[in-house]
Formats: sequence, C-alpha cells, structure tokens
Amino acid sequence: MAITDPARAAFDAPIDPDFDTPRPHAHHRHGWWWKTLLLGLALWIITIIVTLVTLNVNLVPTIILIGSFLVPFTVVLFVIERVTGTVSTLQLIVAFFVGGILGVLGASLLEANLSNTVFVYLLVGFVEEFVKGVLLLVIGWRVRPKNARQGALLGATVGAGFAAFESAGYAFNAAITTRGIDLYSLLQTEVIRAVLSPVGHVLWTAILGAVVFGLAHGRAKFRWSWMALVAYVVVSLLHGIWDSTAGVAQFLARAFTGTLSVDLRALSPAELTTVGSLTTVLYVLGIAIVSIIGVVLLIAVLVHYARAARRAQQRLGTPSGQQSGPPLQHQQQHWTTDGRPAVPGAGPAGGMPTWPAAPHLQSDPTNAGWHGTPPPAAPR
Repeated sequence: MAITDPARAAFDAPIDPDFDTPRPHAHHRHGWWWKTLLLGLALWIITIIVTLVTLNVNLVPTIILIGSFLVPFTVVLFVIERVTGTVSTLQLIVAFFVGGILGVLGASLLEANLSNTVFVYLLVGFVEEFVKGVLLLVIGWRVRPKNARQGALLGATVGAGFAAFESAGYAFNAAITTRGIDLYSLLQTEVIRAVLSPVGHVLWTAILGAVVFGLAHGRAKFRWSWMALVAYVVVSLLHGIWDSTAGVAQFLARAFTGTLSVDLRALSPAELTTVGSLTTVLYVLGIAIVSIIGVVLLIAVLVHYARAARRAQQRLGTPSGQQSGPPLQHQQQHWTTDGRPAVPGAGPAGGMPTWPAAPHLQSDPTNAGWHGTPPPAAPR
C-alpha cells in the first residue's frame, strides 16, 4: 500500500496558470444588509429603553456607536453582496474603518483654518470630497476590473466609513451640554443623520467613484480625464449646497415672514414658531431636491458607462444583447501586460488553452479574435 506524503503531493502538484486571475465573488444574496438593519435597530431601541429605566450613563457610548454605525455598516454589507472582481471582503472592511478614520482626520486638519464666511460650506465640501477621493484612489489602486459599478460600490463604502465616524462626533457633541447629558438631543441627531447618510457622504463618493473607475473602461490602471475633475467639482458643490441647506432655509423663512431685519431674540413666541416651522419645511424640501439631483446623476453615470461597455463589446464582434459563453460576471478574466483585459479567441481542439487576440486584431472592430485566421500552433 502506497503512502502519500501530503507535503510532497502539494509540492509536486501542477501550478494553476490562472492563480492570479480575478475571479468573481460567490454572491450570497441572502439580504444580510436589511436583516442587520432591523436587528441593529431593535438593539438600539432596547439600549435606549434600558438607559432610560436604569439612568446608567455608561450606556450612552453604546447608543452613540450603534446609532452612528448601523446605517453606514449596512451599506458595507449591501456592497459585499454585490461586489465582484479582486475586491475582497477584508478590503471593504478596511476601506470602511481605515478610510473613515483617515477621512475625518484629514478633513479636520484641512478645515482647521477655514474662516467662518458665507462660502465656508462650499469649502468644506471641496475639502472632504478631496480627502475621500484620495482615499478612494489608494484603496482602489489594485481593484480589477475597474468599471463604473465597482467604483460606485467602493466609493459608497469609503463614504459610509466617513459618515459613521462623523456622525459619532456630532452625536457626542449633541449629548454633552452644560446641564449634563441631553439624551433627547443625542437621539434626534442620530436619527436625522442615519436617515440622511445614504444620500449624503455615501452618495457623493459613489458618484465620484463611478466616474473615476468608469474612465478606466475595464483596465487594471486608472486613466486620467478631465471628466474626473468635473465629477469632483460637481460632487463638492452638491456637498456644499447640502451642508448649507439649513442656513439657506432659515434665511428664506425669515425673508418670507418679514422678520429678516429683526433680531431673533426680539421675536414673539408665535413668530418664532412660524419661522421655525417654515424653516423645517424649506430644509426638508432643499435636502430632497439635492438628494434627487445626486441620485439621478449617479444613475446617469452608471447608465452612460454601461452603454459604453456594450458598444465596446459590439465592436469586438459580440452581437447586441448576446454573450458568448457564460455570463460576464462568472467568466475568468485574463489580463495583458499593459493592464487591458485580454480578448480570448478560439484555441485548438484537444483541451489546449485559449489565446488572446493579437494587438492588431484587438484594434480592428471588423476582425476581433481569430475569426478567419488559423489558431496558433500548439507549443511543443
């Protein structure tokens, strides 16, 4: 009876030629993101109830952490269930935590000397989107393939990390007052920021990631274009308008009620109530408008690059609406030395490996692959 040494067998095993080939993730579409959202919401409510019953201030940090991280971490789980290529779950977790921490630290350093002017919110938008954009480039440098959908998912992860740590800071500031811990203000801040976080930092960085990664057109390396700078300016302006909505809403409310020239402290209770109610309505309306613009812009970017990918596929000889072989997300992608995905052609019979098309054939839309050309001779 022959005795097999496992170490020897592993040493003698043939090397997988595709060991470095990006493979699609095994998608576990079990809806863990919404299950986590519901479970986390239940735990957050239970923690609040226990805190009110016991008056135990040691539970306040737990309320802050759950309320600040629940929705952003749910975004990460949503991304994990949909990402493909070389993006691993560990990379997404690192993008969330490390990207979020470095993002708020970098933004704090750059915003430290900003003067309190009418344009301060626009400057904050440019600073924060710059920090998140740099982190997105660093984290996504080795991501393959690079396309708009991958960029939107990875950008949403970086934005979610930034939103989580920033929300924790706002919640802490709302809780600490001169009269002690204000639990009502803390909960109000967390609810508002949790509801708005998917259409705030998450949305802005997702748009920027979709454009930057979409410009790569499936390449392994990023590709510079003025569209990246345009996208950065647009999302920064949307970010700045979003942050300034509260001030603009109050200004418009006082203008509509004719109290713009009167000090707030001199207003009667009835006038203060009217101004406050109108400010809330205008604020919600402004946030809704900016959010709709951002969502429409993200969808337009994804649709644009999806159509560009289909046109490129048609130029390579694949009929519209038809894929050759297994679905694209389940194919093993081979890469050339210049960072472009290789175009597989028909290899010789007998189980021999397929060969990428020659460069001149790849650039010819009428003769992509080895159509009409004999395959290369099998290596001897």
